[in-house]
Amino acid sequence: MSFDLAELKAAVATRGRVARVVVAEVRGSTPREVGASMLVWEGGQSGTIGGGTLELEAAQSAFERRGATRHALGPDMGQCCGGAVTLWTDVFEAPDLDALQGPVIARGPGDMPLSVKRVLAQARGQGCRPPSSFTDGWMVEPLAEPQRHLWIWGAGHVGRALVQVLSPLPDLAVTWIDTETERFPDDIPAGVTMLPAAQPARLMPHAPMDADHLIVTYSHALDLDLCHAALGHGFAFCGLIGSDTKWARFRKRLAALGHSDAQIQRICCPIGQKHLGKHPAAIAIGVAAQLIDGQKRNGDACRTSFLASRA
Repeated sequence: MSFDLAELKAAVATRGRVARVVVAEVRGSTPREVGASMLVWEGGQSGTIGGGTLELEAAQSAFERRGATRHALGPDMGQCCGGAVTLWTDVFEAPDLDALQGPVIARGPGDMPLSVKRVLAQARGQGCRPPSSFTDGWMVEPLAEPQRHLWIWGAGHVGRALVQVLSPLPDLAVTWIDTETERFPDDIPAGVTMLPAAQPARLMPHAPMDADHLIVTYSHALDLDLCHAALGHGFAFCGLIGSDTKWARFRKRLAALGHSDAQIQRICCPIGQKHLGKHPAAIAIGVAAQLIDGQKRNGDACRTSFLASRA
């Protein structure tokens, strides 16, 4: 988890005064992990630190409390988790945003501890991203930046479901491609880049070499062109929607285009988890689970994973 400065700036621009509450430290069983956060403004909020009484009370008192507060979930709030959570709360208005400089945001009482200085020096000197932590009374968080690039090809029912499910995932930059603007919905989720292109395969060379690809277009011919382009360009993971029969035909056609069996086997088809069904939302849920879990479960042909490819 990380500090999403773009999200905070957008909230401040529209709401004026915004509190940000982040899970700083946990002990025992807790609803969310360190770094989980929510934004609170007059009359509303976004994000979650786990729900329940903890979130309700944190939201209600967000503008009254600053810095660290500690909460025993069982004795203090009657939550069955039973653990303990330290929350860190900041309140921001537009002038406060200028002081937020990366790659790591650190704030706390008094002089900055040596331990925090070391974290900042290492981040700047080595380009590393430290995990969010509560260090000697200071809250330390890396600035959010995409760690994975996902290109979704196709804005039909499955493409839309994939974008809705995957776009909220942290540290994921989603690029969404189809043949014309009219194929996209009116509302594009925040953080998703829409790219209409009459010939989508021509965009493949512009994708990062370590990008993940999900090919779910309306056309088998277009799907084949994209698979061919992906194999010629390189990728971390490439998944194709379709049946076993479709994939058998594609393997033969890709081989005829000059790709080796080893290269072709890098494409995963079908995508999703068959036992969940063929509804677009079920496919999207299956793919999201694979992305988070880091393991592909589509038989012998799908041995790679989103996360293992970066190991």
